[in-house]
Amino acid sequence: MGHANVRIPLSNQLAAWACRTRFEDLPDDVVAATRLRVLDVIGLALAGLETGFGRSVREAARAMASPGPCRILGSGDRVGVTAAAFANGALPQALEFDDTHVESIVHMSSPAVAAALALAEIGAVSGRDLIAAVAIANEISCRVGSVSSGELHRRGFHPTGLFAPFGVSYLACRLLGLDAEAMGRAAGICGSFAAGLLECWVDGTQSKFLHSGWAAHSGLMAAFLARAGTTGPAQIFEGRFGLFAAHVQDANAHRDFHRIDGGLGTHWESRNSSFKPFPAAHVIHPYIDAVLRLRQKHRIRPADVERIDCPVAAFIVPIVCEPTTEKFAPASDSHGRVSLQYTLAEALYHGSLGKNAYRAESLGHPEILALARRVNYTVDPQFPGPGRFKGAVRIALADGRTVEEVEEYNRGSAQNPMSEAELRAKFDDNAGAFLSAAERDRIAAEILRLDRVSDARTLVQLATKRPSSMV
Repeated sequence: MGHANVRIPLSNQLAAWACRTRFEDLPDDVVAATRLRVLDVIGLALAGLETGFGRSVREAARAMASPGPCRILGSGDRVGVTAAAFANGALPQALEFDDTHVESIVHMSSPAVAAALALAEIGAVSGRDLIAAVAIANEISCRVGSVSSGELHRRGFHPTGLFAPFGVSYLACRLLGLDAEAMGRAAGICGSFAAGLLECWVDGTQSKFLHSGWAAHSGLMAAFLARAGTTGPAQIFEGRFGLFAAHVQDANAHRDFHRIDGGLGTHWESRNSSFKPFPAAHVIHPYIDAVLRLRQKHRIRPADVERIDCPVAAFIVPIVCEPTTEKFAPASDSHGRVSLQYTLAEALYHGSLGKNAYRAESLGHPEILALARRVNYTVDPQFPGPGRFKGAVRIALADGRTVEEVEEYNRGSAQNPMSEAELRAKFDDNAGAFLSAAERDRIAAEILRLDRVSDARTLVQLATKRPSSMV
């Protein structure tokens, strides 16, 4: 009787749910969204491999791992399972273009898809297996990330590095056939690997882009260790020295552990995740759409602009608004992608912000930099967040006019979704350097019928068409 009120550790509750959930239990819209997330991640991995960052990740993965059974997307390099998961998880982050859970700002799909594809190359994984595992992983990453929404960024932590490893650990345990007890141990182990410092935002370096790959690597490592019998703490989330006690040490900070276990199987938090139409920090997206609409509607030229004013929610200030000296003149493309001021200036100058944004010639362009200094922000306490990305832009023009535009919900969100055709166009653009139109058609068709594909390795094969220029 004395144990009747003992609470089951949250890691074990997640494990029980992850074990009992079948593909047939997934809502149709979650299945459909998961298929599109797989398509998006693969396209982004191919785009990432074109970048200097992507080439460095590929080179490091090849150097770290002996030739193995798994492949790096695009190049087809053969490496071990954790090296493939790491590389294929990091590559989609290169352009800051992968999907995000709106409240926690966790990039959950890149590490989950990368880990699932790596495991598919060492064991039998059907399309249904892959969809279910990725959907469950994404749900867990989003839920864990929502416990202290908004508290991590302001402390200099990247939520993807802290929370996505947990989703991957449950995914890997599921695909490896482990039971709930082992899953709980894996989560405890995984907590020791969670990382994600954001000091790179100060000088514009690239380490933040590694966090998605490291999450895939960490989750796999935790699962393999748990399978071998290694133990880990059951109260890794809520414990005295658990994840949140360690990373959110202010006793008055917001914590809601019920976000992890509340409504498991009936409420799908991952529905509140957004695809990205622009390769920039997600909180900037509604401002980009607003400024591009104003540019088109009023035929605005950079020389016409006296001032741009943006009301913002307080939580985004340390992410994309401050310090202004860094945001006005980014030191690199990665710096620019987290600058409200610079991003709006480049979008307004060029009239678009796509895969090829933030190039060196734009980052150093005097007119764009001058325009960035005309972008101002003020905190508006009426603006929502975290949990919703709203934007508004007011432009004062040299002729005395003032024009403004509001974007209530970012494009790509549940309230303002991107269409399947838009996501396919994004994939085509991202994958175009590696795959011909016919090859893109084939892999897209396989992903859209993924629940009927018997062997998920097909996706890796279709996404590793080695171009003659790659050595």
